[in-house]
Amino acid sequence: MGFRKDFLWGGATAANQCEGGYNEGGRGLANVDVVPIGEARLDVITGKTKMFDFEEGYHYPAKVGIDMYHRYKEDIALFGEMGFKTYRLSIAWTRIFPNGDETEPNEEGLKFYEDLFKECHKYGIEPLVTITHFDCPMHLIKEYGGWRNRKLVEFYERLCTVIFNRYKGLVKYWLTFNEINMILHAPFMGAGLYFEEGENEEQVKYQSAHHELLSSAIATRIAHEVDPDNQVGCMLAAGGYYPYSCRPEDVWESRQKDRESYFFIDVQSRGEYPAYFLKDLERQGIEIAMEEGDAEILKANTVDFISFSYYSSRVATTDPELLEQTAGNIFASVKNPYLDASEWGWQIDPLGLRITMNDIYDRYQKPLFIVENGLGAVDVPDENGYVEDDYRIDYLAKHIQAMKDAVEIDGVDLLGYTTWGCIDLVSAGTGEMKKRYGFVYVDLDNEGNGTLNRSKKKSFDWYKQVIASNGEDLSNN
Repeated sequence: MGFRKDFLWGGATAANQCEGGYNEGGRGLANVDVVPIGEARLDVITGKTKMFDFEEGYHYPAKVGIDMYHRYKEDIALFGEMGFKTYRLSIAWTRIFPNGDETEPNEEGLKFYEDLFKECHKYGIEPLVTITHFDCPMHLIKEYGGWRNRKLVEFYERLCTVIFNRYKGLVKYWLTFNEINMILHAPFMGAGLYFEEGENEEQVKYQSAHHELLSSAIATRIAHEVDPDNQVGCMLAAGGYYPYSCRPEDVWESRQKDRESYFFIDVQSRGEYPAYFLKDLERQGIEIAMEEGDAEILKANTVDFISFSYYSSRVATTDPELLEQTAGNIFASVKNPYLDASEWGWQIDPLGLRITMNDIYDRYQKPLFIVENGLGAVDVPDENGYVEDDYRIDYLAKHIQAMKDAVEIDGVDLLGYTTWGCIDLVSAGTGEMKKRYGFVYVDLDNEGNGTLNRSKKKSFDWYKQVIASNGEDLSNN
């Protein structure tokens, strides 16, 4: 028993949170570049404040990230030293098509990722590539309104056709859209959506979601046509809702909350919009414009596996007296009195991972892939950059054990596990560097000061041991 022999252990990053080099190699400007750290960040990522370019008085951490654009060989060597079997990364759309609507791709950008993938293979690391990890070219937002415009389906199809052909033989695991359900919670970051006054925001979000779901199906079709060995997955920001009490109203509320996210995967995995979702749109007076053939494309091109992020569980209630929210997460939740929380208010729930895995596997019966899981914490290094991060080891060990139980005891089919931010990077939610997830410490602060030097934390050798033992040895010696 235990994990499969070819289990894909590794770590995950996103281009916009680590690459930097925002104006190098022919790269164009993207939505993720113009999101500042600080109080304005939430209003920008949710589409409430218009920030379409860099403005005076703000710090934009994505400009530099952790400078992986120039240091990826050094970083991949560290991943190789840990024994990674896979490395999840994303392609910056604007490196391939700087404006997004060109007919010919940018060769310099294509070559960058080709070299990066070859560097992975040098260490026996299989790239797991997210095609769109919140990136949307700013030109497509200014000219077309982001994903609300069906023209983006055509531009995304062109991107996919180019990268599937160019990287055939170098990449066989693909994810179409990162945390596709984030379009409902952070629509500017998730889909380049900014809302004009008086606009029906829900109508715009669900229309945009249809365009992304259609694009995901088209990408899956192209991937299989170009290389039958390609495996394509969807990606959900997961973490189920518990009812606050056994009041039937709370149980029903938790079910409703889960469905808000599951409908995306229902479409990508089953190939059609679920009845509960269509009835809900009807009640809201929302009509999704679909063209002839859309339903057939969705039905014929479902994903091969389901990937998801898991950091914490959530709680739902209809009782207005019990609405004290957790802090610091785009997915706010009622506090769970039975759980501890991280420094950013995320509720720590290893058993919740096992529950989530079972819920998703029972629902879809397709292989799962956990592509984000980790603990964001303030790390205090010694003079050599060494961090004794036992708290991170404890968090990861408990989650890996829960994951193991889901596989060994419950029979869940799991392809692999990539921890989030295997090297410290810029936080998507807050834009901070001090919220660290990595096995590798990066000397950089929230204001962009530091040497960018890399150093190993205690968890580096611990994860190396976990991978070497295929998850059998989780001890912290």
